[in-house]
Amino acid sequence: MATGASAIRDNFAAVKKRMARAAERAGRSAHDVTLVAISKTFPAAAIRAAWESGIRQFGENRVQEWESKHNDVADLSATWHLVGHLQSNKARRAAGLFHSVDSVDSLDLARRLDAALREDPHSGQRKLRVLLEVRLAPEDTKNGVEPSDLEALARGVLLLPRLELAGLMCIPPPADDPQEMRPHFRRLRELRESLRASLGVPLPTLSMGMSHDFEVAVEEGATEVRLGTALFGSRSG
Repeated sequence: MATGASAIRDNFAAVKKRMARAAERAGRSAHDVTLVAISKTFPAAAIRAAWESGIRQFGENRVQEWESKHNDVADLSATWHLVGHLQSNKARRAAGLFHSVDSVDSLDLARRLDAALREDPHSGQRKLRVLLEVRLAPEDTKNGVEPSDLEALARGVLLLPRLELAGLMCIPPPADDPQEMRPHFRRLRELRESLRASLGVPLPTLSMGMSHDFEVAVEEGATEVRLGTALFGSRSG
């Protein structure tokens, strides 16, 4: 069961303090780090409670789940992210439902998202923000672009007029000790810096760090952290 509204508010306050301390340790401002609340498996009521607590960015993992509840929170002025793996055959639906797709890992998927917006008469000139998901530990996950293929993918995405390439995302392999994530976070930051230099584009976003390791991610340069259980409590599914 989702955490109640008062608990979400208290959790958010506690998380903000932890983010601020981590930013201070790294000589950064906490204002440079955005919290994306991961609301997968939690009901629309939990999203609304989080919004009323001051959270404005939300992430979902699956298109179908978000379709089942987004009408209940459509009145909220929030930014909706897709953070889970997106199958190509759901690209059209995702392009219409989300402000940002944070898990683009192939040029085919990027082209499908771009085409969906160009062919949608209701999209106007809206651009879809995208992040490139990088696979930093190939033996542990099948999603994400290989670092060696990252620049080619980025160059391809930059040619798509309805996509806005904002940066990189990663999901390191799970580990009990958050410090074990540090090399992965550092690697993503280094890849971003190299890509910036090669492409001459700002790539302001580094989306990395979740409920158990976000402080390490902030210390390593995260500009977005994706928190679910730290805000909403334990998931039932």
